[in-house]
Parts: sequence; C-alpha cells; structure tokens
Amino acid sequence: MSDKEIYNEPSEVRADDGVVKVKGPDAVDVQLTPDAADETSDRLLYGALKARGQEVSKKGRRRAERDGPAGDQA
Repeated sequence: MSDKEIYNEPSEVRADDGVVKVKGPDAVDVQLTPDAADETSDRLLYGALKARGQEVSKKGRRRAERDGPAGDQA
C-alpha cells in the first residue's frame, strides 16, 4: 500500500450550469461533464463496494484465526 493519506471525509458535490463540481480533501477541486461525473460515480461505487468486501473478508479471517475451524468449537 502507498504512503498516501487515506481520508475519511466525503467530497462535496454540486451542479452549476451543467457542470458537476467536486471539492474534497487534499485540495481536490475538479469540474466534470455530467457524463464524466456519471462514470466516476459508477467507478467510485464499485471501488467502495470492493473495499467494503475486503474489510468483511479480513474480519472473517481474523475471527477464524482466533476461534479456529468451526468444527473445533465445543
């Protein structure tokens, strides 16, 4: 993993005159067409869901390591 900072605050998004404006942490300040914003939204959602699944998987592995195989519990 890179040493870039990971942010826990969402970006602000607004639409002005047919342009989608995004402001966020680390001086993010971009303007997108509606098509680019729509595709970016899909990619962000896909990435967020994938990352959430990775978190769940990691928690499950830790639980299995702690508790052992399910058949070992009495």
